[in-house]
Amino acid sequence: MKKTHDYGTAWRILRLQSITDQIFIKAQRVRTLEEKKISKVGEDITGEYIGIVNYCVIAMMQLECDSATALELAPDHVGRMFDEKVKETKELMFAKNHDYGEAWRDMRISSLTDLILMKLLRVKQIEDNQGLTLASEGIKANYQDILNYSVFALIKLGVK
Repeated sequence: MKKTHDYGTAWRILRLQSITDQIFIKAQRVRTLEEKKISKVGEDITGEYIGIVNYCVIAMMQLECDSATALELAPDHVGRMFDEKVKETKELMFAKNHDYGEAWRDMRISSLTDLILMKLLRVKQIEDNQGLTLASEGIKANYQDILNYSVFALIKLGVK
């Protein structure tokens, strides 16, 4: 919401594929930092995971907007949309945690990073297929999983 105050809803100009690519860049940077163990720009992976979370929410909001939706949205409207997407995704996380027995707690952060990258490659393929799928979940479900994997990584990193 602070960035909405600073920048407005400039993200509305982005096509969904561009948001996916932004998330991919952040996830790829996390993987590179995990492998090289050194950041030459002084930013750690925590900020990248937070960025992934926010871009996933932005992507889900963008999915609901059509060409008739204004580029500039009121901050209170953005706040409601943001909270709605977070709530939906959190509910999905709790349901999956129940079914999977919180298996993420025993995973390595690097495995969460790899799962995020795999989900992004799936999203890119679905986008290249104009959103058509035969048997898989849609784009939104993948964004939700990516968001939740990022939250798990942040928890494992000790972020409150």
